[in-house]
Amino acid sequence: MSQKLINRRDLLKSGATVAVASMLPSWAWASTNNNGRLRTAHVGLGGMGKADLKAISSHEKVDVVALCDVDSKMLEPLKKDFPKAKLYSDYRVMMKEMADGIDAVVVSTPDHTHAPASMLAMDYDKPVYCQKPLTHHVSEARAMNKKAAEKNLVTQMGIQVHSFYDYKLATLLIQSGIIGKVKEVRAWSPKNWGTDAPQPQGSDPVPENLDWNLWLGTAADRPYKEGLYHPGNWRKVLDFGCGTLGDMGVHIFDTPYNALALDVPKTIKNECRKPTGFGFPEENTVTYEFPGTEYTTDKFKWVWYDGVNAPKKSKELKLPNNEELPDQGAMFIGEKGNLLLPHFMQLPKHIVKGKYQELDLSELKKSGKIGEVFRDYEVEGKRHYHQFVDACLGKDECSAPFSYASRLTETILLGVIAGRFPNKTLHWDSASARFEEDEANQYLDGSYRAF
Repeated sequence: MSQKLINRRDLLKSGATVAVASMLPSWAWASTNNNGRLRTAHVGLGGMGKADLKAISSHEKVDVVALCDVDSKMLEPLKKDFPKAKLYSDYRVMMKEMADGIDAVVVSTPDHTHAPASMLAMDYDKPVYCQKPLTHHVSEARAMNKKAAEKNLVTQMGIQVHSFYDYKLATLLIQSGIIGKVKEVRAWSPKNWGTDAPQPQGSDPVPENLDWNLWLGTAADRPYKEGLYHPGNWRKVLDFGCGTLGDMGVHIFDTPYNALALDVPKTIKNECRKPTGFGFPEENTVTYEFPGTEYTTDKFKWVWYDGVNAPKKSKELKLPNNEELPDQGAMFIGEKGNLLLPHFMQLPKHIVKGKYQELDLSELKKSGKIGEVFRDYEVEGKRHYHQFVDACLGKDECSAPFSYASRLTETILLGVIAGRFPNKTLHWDSASARFEEDEANQYLDGSYRAF
């Protein structure tokens, strides 16, 4: 297949994805177009996409009007539950044909299609709920934030735990000064969204149910290989995913990032194997240095570990009574103690001088900032989604809009880029959105294939 390459940064700056007629502000749609209801379109209906669809559609004010996936096997089972929804394989066709009948768009595709689909929806002035990480490239994150702000659109990134009790509690505890100013955060996940294997040779027949050209979308053309990219292993591949850091890292970074009011880092270093040009490293240790905030010391460091051996043993991560660390989580290391935040659905644990301390929540409860301990996944799992719906209807505000999500995603992606320069410290200038090390700047964006 021949391909035409378009510079991503130029395309995103120009907004030249589509000519748009609809100019109503986002908050006006539900009340003017659909009697106080929200008509949603869903792009990407694999495992996470189905979960997003279920949660969004559980809101009593939502009508699902369009479903889009490049794999007909993903769409067929949904006909029964959503008989009135129109089915599409190409999100561009869906938006062109149904722009006047859609109030909000949910994007749950592989990472490389997050920005193209979301930017198109915003070109049509639609609020967007986009799965994490927000984008595949740093330039896309900044462009999406800019467009959402210019159009004053309701937006939310899909980090559901952002709205869970345990994570909100940890944020309030840190900001209350329970462990003093935070010197360091260590975070980890043993997941392995990487591969040390070379790019496979040859090709396999494309299944009849899959439109491979549309699945690739703006990514460079390559042969289909059964069981490698679709439906599940794309996260391991540089062109499509963002590795473990871009998957679990977003969830686990979110609460410390939010609690400490961090911006983007000054330096980034990734200790990993040499790049292969195909897949992400199977094990990464990423060290960030951030400018200090009111909740941190002036010199603040963040260390991320992933892979089957994560995290590396250290005295900073030693637990009382020689307990094992949770499989995934984060440790806040402060001037007056530590706070452990397991991932997920476990209360944070306060540690002082090697001993657990009982959490006193009386002041937080008295202030109304936090209620009784609450842990019900069926309820909490929907909150982040329903917050988006209610915000679109003018009844709430989103807690993870693109203004926040773009900075968090940029931070994550800088660590991903550092994986291409093992054991080398990269210096990031946020104002110019450039590395001091010019060889790294080529990975801030790329080219879009015309498809």
